[in-house]
Amino acid sequence: MNRKDITTLYRDCERLGIEFDDILAFRRDSMTLHTWFERECGDSNNYASWAIERDPETDLPYLVTYPHNGKERRQRIPDREKGARKRIADRCERFGLYHYIQTDPRGWSLYLSREPINGTNYTNGIGVGK
Repeated sequence: MNRKDITTLYRDCERLGIEFDDILAFRRDSMTLHTWFERECGDSNNYASWAIERDPETDLPYLVTYPHNGKERRQRIPDREKGARKRIADRCERFGLYHYIQTDPRGWSLYLSREPINGTNYTNGIGVGK
């Protein structure tokens, strides 16, 4: 985000009645989710590919590395997604807001609005941090 985008975000959030410290917290959680969703999509180099995957039985997150020649490695990692989602939901409840979390890392991860938002009208909300 450039300076103009951040200034616009603060102004728009203040119109919704969100206090400055909470705007910063929403933005921090949105950036956490954005990074998480990028890592879920994965990445690779000449030697291996890797991504965050959840164990289907326990729902615990792992960073899984797939070497191009060799056995996969699974490393348990902290679940930053669940914490960020909970903090966002709690803050929205406090301010009487609705939120939508977009899991595609090519755009905003979090949208806020006074009106209910869903997957088809989320861009009517305020995009918070990337």
